[in-house]
Amino acid sequence: MLLKNNYLILFLLSVVFFGCTTKDREKKNIKLSEDSLATYLSLANDINLPFKYKQDYNKKAFDIIINQKDDSLNRVNLFRIANRYYNMSDWNSYLQTTKLVLERSKNSRDSVNMAKAYGYLGDYYKVKSIADSAFMNYFKAEKLYLKINDHYNLAKTFLSKAGLQYNEGDYFESEISIFKALRILKQRKNVNDQLYDCYNLLGILYSEREEFDKALEFHHNALSTLTDKSIPADFQLKATSLNNIGFVNLRMRNYSKAKMYFRRGLDEKNLYKENTFLYAILLDNLAYSKFKLKESGGLPDQFYRALKIRDSLSIKSGVVLSKIHLSEYYFSRKDTFKAIQYSKQALVLSRSLNKIRDILEALKQIETVDPKNASVYTREYIRLNDRMLKSERKMGEKFSRIEYETNEIKDQNSNLQEKNKTLVYVFSICTLVGLFFYVYKTQQAKNRELLFKQQQQIANEDIYNLMISQQNDIEMTRIREKKKVAQELHDGVLGRMFGVRISLDSLDKIDEAEAALKRKKYLTELKNIEEDIREISHDLNREKSELINNFVLILNKLFDNQQNTYPSKLITAFDSQIKWELVSNAVKINLYRIVQEALQNCNKYARAKTITVEFKSEINYLILAVFDDGVGFNPHRTKNGIGLHNIEYRAAECKGTVTIKSAKGEGTLLLVKIPIDQKINLQKK
Repeated sequence: MLLKNNYLILFLLSVVFFGCTTKDREKKNIKLSEDSLATYLSLANDINLPFKYKQDYNKKAFDIIINQKDDSLNRVNLFRIANRYYNMSDWNSYLQTTKLVLERSKNSRDSVNMAKAYGYLGDYYKVKSIADSAFMNYFKAEKLYLKINDHYNLAKTFLSKAGLQYNEGDYFESEISIFKALRILKQRKNVNDQLYDCYNLLGILYSEREEFDKALEFHHNALSTLTDKSIPADFQLKATSLNNIGFVNLRMRNYSKAKMYFRRGLDEKNLYKENTFLYAILLDNLAYSKFKLKESGGLPDQFYRALKIRDSLSIKSGVVLSKIHLSEYYFSRKDTFKAIQYSKQALVLSRSLNKIRDILEALKQIETVDPKNASVYTREYIRLNDRMLKSERKMGEKFSRIEYETNEIKDQNSNLQEKNKTLVYVFSICTLVGLFFYVYKTQQAKNRELLFKQQQQIANEDIYNLMISQQNDIEMTRIREKKKVAQELHDGVLGRMFGVRISLDSLDKIDEAEAALKRKKYLTELKNIEEDIREISHDLNREKSELINNFVLILNKLFDNQQNTYPSKLITAFDSQIKWELVSNAVKINLYRIVQEALQNCNKYARAKTITVEFKSEINYLILAVFDDGVGFNPHRTKNGIGLHNIEYRAAECKGTVTIKSAKGEGTLLLVKIPIDQKINLQKK
């Protein structure tokens, strides 16, 4: 019995010892696994290692993580794997890893990591230029971040979406997304890196829209955020901003300033080592600004050096731009052969990339240096430009449709899941608040409209008083003229006619021969009296014409003031068929104000040498045309200011229409078409 007990004790001791040894081994294995994971992840992110080695180390890290427990830490580690695949541009592995994280997050109802996974998917489709899929995933991430009140990541998502919208030419929506991000970021601390991205993208966006003052303002704002030392210097963000500011000045033709900023960018420490791509851009831009300043120092060597760097980095779009710049350079040097050669190379490469913007730039250059085939390149340019504009418009519409359809699905699911009294109460309260807000906003809008109409009424009264004053002046002149005519008739014509009549009566008392001579003399006197009466009649007709055309006189005073104040040459024309007496005072007042506003716009913005104002009559219409040969603008990209809004409002008051035709460097045509009642048609039958 004792022997059995000893065996039992030994057995129990061995079990306990073995169990302890197993647990210690598991802990040791976990510790070794964690150490190996950290090592593999670090090596996978080492920029000095070849791609194959980094990929192998990341795969080893993935094999460790995939066998661990599926929890929040496990999903964080999977995101680290995805980040390394992103950095090494292994897009297929990046996509598969992100989809795995998303699936695990959905199964665990982990909204935080679901939103992050959608953001990662958006980045993938953005890199792959699948814009609609990228937008959809960003939008899903945005909704989840809103739901969990993660405002910081919400702002980052808005910024990512803004970059996508900018790339697809949807500038208006991109601007809205950036300002949404800014509203969030300005309420937080230590977010200067995100603020930099917002300001930088706004600067690029406004530069694209040719609003250069705003572009410079936001690029300088971006530069000011870099005083925060927490932003790593090796990102070379300062050099990026200096390049962007220089590029805006380059587009504004401030070549000296552009050259200064590009040189400052190139002087940034370790730029070539830490961001060779940016170094090549700055070098090419510096060379181009020197070329525009007609400086020969360092040219064309700097163009070739930038081209060589871009080619070594396989930056095809940069190679296209470098060759276009070289073509411009050699064309200015009268070396037509090299100019055509480089422009053709740029065109062939851009076509292989299938990037329409690059192709358009290459076509623009080659049609300049190869005039023999310019018509062929011009037709292709117009066709591609139209296609690009349609594509950008369609993409903007597609983004709106995705957002709308996603909201629709979400609303439907929400309505099916939540059918309770609390929702009804909340909905009722929200409806009341929304109704109150709507009524409040509507009343504000009505008040603004009423104030605007009051201001318009005051302006109309001023013009009406001016017309009444002019009418009174003409009336006083007419009275003076009547008195003058009456005096001339009484003192001159009547007296002379009385003398002739007395003389004719005396002819009966003299012989026939003498009477014939005197009769001839008196007939001549009657003819002179007839001419005097005709002269007086013409004076009266001129007075009537001035009375009818007093509106024309008012306009001529405005035109005289314009010519005396501004250097632009003013040409005016009035259609003689216009019956101003049939045009209502309301129409005259609005036409006067439109002409006044149009001249003011020409003086402030157009920098025109010649301005033409013309009134024409068409069947059932009165036409006002104002044309200037100034700098022009893009009416599709420029928002209407208060001046253009006033012109449209006044035309609408007369039930008329406004057409504006303009382009950069081609002047501006303002066409106002006012309908006239057929009963008082201005066109003479």
